[in-house]
Amino acid sequence: MNELELTGRARTHIVELEHPRCALHYGVVTSFLAMRDAATAAGIDLVAASGFRDFDRQLLLWNRKWRGERPLHDRAGRLLDPARLDDAGRVEAILCWSAIPGGSRHHWGTDVDVIDAAAMPPGYQVQLVPEEYAANGVFARLASWLAENMGRFGFHRPYATPGCGAGIEPWHLSYAPVSAEALEEFTLPVLRRAVEAREMLGKARVLERLPESYTRFILAVDPPVAAARQGRGSSGA
Repeated sequence: MNELELTGRARTHIVELEHPRCALHYGVVTSFLAMRDAATAAGIDLVAASGFRDFDRQLLLWNRKWRGERPLHDRAGRLLDPARLDDAGRVEAILCWSAIPGGSRHHWGTDVDVIDAAAMPPGYQVQLVPEEYAANGVFARLASWLAENMGRFGFHRPYATPGCGAGIEPWHLSYAPVSAEALEEFTLPVLRRAVEAREMLGKARVLERLPESYTRFILAVDPPVAAARQGRGSSGA
């Protein structure tokens, strides 16, 4: 991927799918559809709640959280009061669950947030919180199926353990054969140029702590297992 693609400022690497409706990197589509077919056979309606997300969409999310229009949580998922946070605390809180614009793995089209549409009762509002994927959560069966099967199709969870900088996201899958290469190409200077090029709330504080944020929230992810790196089973086997 080139620098604009890596930072969500171009979508020349993206394919728009009609069914299921989502946008993904062209190198991810076959494996994602194969995994979806396997899930369907197991009685799971695997749907992408979010796939590719461009810079502007990430910027909108960031600014809304900065202004307190969307809730802020700490790493444990506890609700925070934005009025009691200084700028540094606000950046930290946002980064626990949302990336800096230009720094989201969703920009690559390799990462997707998944739910099981068949498991939701009528009128259910998806929250994308760990409790939904816990043993008694609405997506518990999906979480278990993914743990056993996603590696066969090249996917892994980059935010699966407390050792990651961000909060634990059992819904967030990454297609390792493409995302591993993207991560190598996504350097701190690439991120800095993307942030410097646009206006965003808290920009001065973001730039001030950018090296730390890059290390903690972009590099500190769970690595894929061997099967996911190789994309074994991406043909549907």
